[in-house]
Amino acid sequence: QVQLVESGGGLVQAGGSLRLSCAASGTIFSTYDMGWYRQAPGKQRELVASFTRYGSRNYSDSVKGRFTISRDSAKNTVYLQMNNLKPEDTAVYYCNANYYHSYWGQGTQVTVSS
Repeated sequence: QVQLVESGGGLVQAGGSLRLSCAASGTIFSTYDMGWYRQAPGKQRELVASFTRYGSRNYSDSVKGRFTISRDSAKNTVYLQMNNLKPEDTAVYYCNANYYHSYWGQGTQVTVSS
């Protein structure tokens, strides 16, 4: 079983930056596709960025050019660097590891004030 622990959320003003971290239990990046999702109040959870086990990265149109997903295999950690944050980025952000099973972290709150 994969365990994921997110950190790095917080309150930031519009235009600011945050870096989220997702620490995984074990060496999983060669097997699992990793993703960052977010869920705002009253909205469905949506995929923000992904880093596949083959090494390709993808972003939603709403964050392209502002967010960057990366990983450190030595630390079993996936990051989401978020720049030029907007109030509409406010949400709970979740880390996901997916192969035949899907595992989720507990989520970390990101709040962007205008």
